[in-house]
Amino acid sequence: MTFDWKHIIAGPCAAESEEQVWTTAQAIAQSVPDEIRHKLIFRAGLWKPRTSPTTFQGIGDEGLAWLQRIQRELDLPVATEVTQPEQLHRAIEAGLRHLWVGARTSANPIQVQALADALQDHDCSQLTIYIKNPVNNDPALWIGNIQRFLSVTGSNNQAPEVYAIHRGCNHRPCWDMAYFLRQQMPTIPLLLDPSHMSGDANRIDCLCKNAVQLQYDGLMVEVHNHPSQALSDAQQQLTPAQFAAILGSLTEEEEATQLTWLRQMMNEVDDELWSVVARRMEVSRRIGEYKREQGMEIVQPTRYEQMVTSRLAWAQSHDLDPHTVRTIMDALHQESIRKQK
Repeated sequence: MTFDWKHIIAGPCAAESEEQVWTTAQAIAQSVPDEIRHKLIFRAGLWKPRTSPTTFQGIGDEGLAWLQRIQRELDLPVATEVTQPEQLHRAIEAGLRHLWVGARTSANPIQVQALADALQDHDCSQLTIYIKNPVNNDPALWIGNIQRFLSVTGSNNQAPEVYAIHRGCNHRPCWDMAYFLRQQMPTIPLLLDPSHMSGDANRIDCLCKNAVQLQYDGLMVEVHNHPSQALSDAQQQLTPAQFAAILGSLTEEEEATQLTWLRQMMNEVDDELWSVVARRMEVSRRIGEYKREQGMEIVQPTRYEQMVTSRLAWAQSHDLDPHTVRTIMDALHQESIRKQK
C-alpha cells in the first residue's frame, strides 16, 4: 500500500470489557503494515446512543481506564464518541485527544453547539474532532456542524483540528453529500466509514476501494476480536485479520476527477432504482395473491391505461421522452403480470 492516509481509525463499535478492547487493540496494532502503524488510531465507543433502551448502551465511564491503558502500554492513540458536554470533559480529562460526534448527534445542531462550546474550557491545540454526517442526507447541516467546531477557541485561543467522516445514511453511500462537502470545504480532511455505510461486513472491502478511488484521507472501520459476539453492530464488524487483509489489498488509484465522483453517484442511483423495482414486484406478487383469493382477473386494462396516462404526464413535466417512459412501463407491467400469475 503506497498511497497516503492521514488517519486509519479502527476498533470495536463499543467497549464491552477490558479483555475485549485490549485483545482487539493488540491484534489491530500487530496486523497493520509497519509503514502505516503511526497513522493508526484505536476506536471504541463508551457512551452509545442506541435506538432501543433495551440494547447495550455502552460501558460508560468505567471504560476510560481501559482506553488509557491502551494509550499507555501500546502507544496507540484512542478515539471515542461523545454526545454530551459532560462526556467530552471526562474523555479529555482522561487524556483522550481524538473525539467524534456521531450521526445521531450530528442531526441536532443545538446538541453539536453545546459540544463545541464545551471545548472553551480546554486546551484545543492537541485535540482532533471528527464530525460524522447526519443520519439524513443533509450536507448543509454537516457543513454547519463542522463550522461550529472550527469557530470555537479553547483556553489557548486555538481551534481543534477538525475532520469529516462520511458514513452514509440508512446504509446508503450518499456520494453526492460527500462530493458537495469536498467542493465547499476542500481543506477539511475526509474519512470514510464503510461499516455504517454498508451495515454489512461483506461490503466493506468494496467501499474501502471506493475510498482509495475517490481519494479520501483515511478510514474509520469497526473491528472486533469476536464480531459474532459483539453487543452492538455485530453484522458490520470485521475481525483484525479481515481488516488487515483489506488494507493489504488496496492499491493506489489515479487522481479522482469529477467524472469519478459522478460515476459513483450513478452507481448508487442504479442500486436504488433496481431496489425499487424489486419492491414493486413484491407488491405485485401480493396483489396477485389477493386477486386469486377474490376470483379477480389478473390483467385489468382500464387500471393499467390510467397508470400509463399519469406516468406520461409526469414524463412530460420532467422532460423525459414519452416513448421511452411508455416502453419502461410496458416492461414493468409484463413482469408484474408474470409475478401475479
